[in-house]
Amino acid sequence: MAREIKPELKGNDFQLMETLLAEGHIEHKFAVRLQTVINRAKGFSTNDIALFLGININTVSNHVQRYNSGGLEALLCDKTRKPGTEPIPEQVKNKLVQFVCQEKPKDGTHWSTRDLGRRFGISHTAVNTILNGYGLKPHLVKKFQFSTDKEFDSKLADVVGLYLDPPENSIVFCVDEKSQIQALERTQPILPLRPGIPECQTHDYYRHGTTTLFAALNVASGKVVGKCRQGHKASDYVEFLKVLDRDAPKKKVLHIIADNYSAHKAPSVKAYLKQKEGRFVEHFIPTYSSWLNMIERWFAEITNRRIRRESWSSLKELEEAITDYIISWNESGRRFCWTKTFDEIKTSIEKVKSDLC
Repeated sequence: MAREIKPELKGNDFQLMETLLAEGHIEHKFAVRLQTVINRAKGFSTNDIALFLGININTVSNHVQRYNSGGLEALLCDKTRKPGTEPIPEQVKNKLVQFVCQEKPKDGTHWSTRDLGRRFGISHTAVNTILNGYGLKPHLVKKFQFSTDKEFDSKLADVVGLYLDPPENSIVFCVDEKSQIQALERTQPILPLRPGIPECQTHDYYRHGTTTLFAALNVASGKVVGKCRQGHKASDYVEFLKVLDRDAPKKKVLHIIADNYSAHKAPSVKAYLKQKEGRFVEHFIPTYSSWLNMIERWFAEITNRRIRRESWSSLKELEEAITDYIISWNESGRRFCWTKTFDEIKTSIEKVKSDLC
């Protein structure tokens, strides 16, 4: 076992250290050094001091050695360090930034910090610092999709108007289907959450089939009408519209907000709506604008909170869980509230276009 080092106290250093600690105006790291030397002078062991102050036993010896070699001043200041490498010239930084934005590697889609470091003769950490300073992230890619719908403005105004100022004696429904919901059963039981360990599940699974959830979100109340079906053809969509017609108050006009999926515009759908003339009014969102349909937000909710992390032993079990979630959601009273106006949305879109293009 190594010999424990004791402080070689000089003059009134002991009293001065206690005074500095009592005043409480010094930095924490300096206070720890003073406490270490004082406790060693009082005869406390290195292990006890390390445990009490929450430091390593070698640190205790280092502080005492520091005092013995440099006195009290050595404890109250940090050692000077050798100067670092010369800063990277601005010309190199600008050239690197320009290169990253305009060039791509021959054997890849983007540059790594190490590739750039080798090319410009600097360290990869320096490259990372330069890129962070300019807000450049070559390792990331962000997706975008602008609508190409020629009637974008009129459709946007129509749907937003329904959200913010719905017609009298009507109910506004956001309608869509979530297809290909898989009933996946994990090959081993899911291990529960434990301190320091998240919930664990196997990577592999058994497939028990898929289902399609047709859902309609009542914009005013937040309640959801949902039905699971095996397909998502026009005939399935018509059957779901019949459910809405049956469950909604008879004297109300039902405004249906839907996307441009072909099944929503099929001849059989048009024939049914014509048969129920005056009951349904269709409103189609612009192309590539699913964010405008609030049912998509609810689909994200049921996916994240009920479907994705569960293990299902059968398709029936999955469909029953979906039904139970819809009942629970409707009982909760939760709803989504649309706040953006037409002008605010258009301003945001134009800003994104100007930033990206």
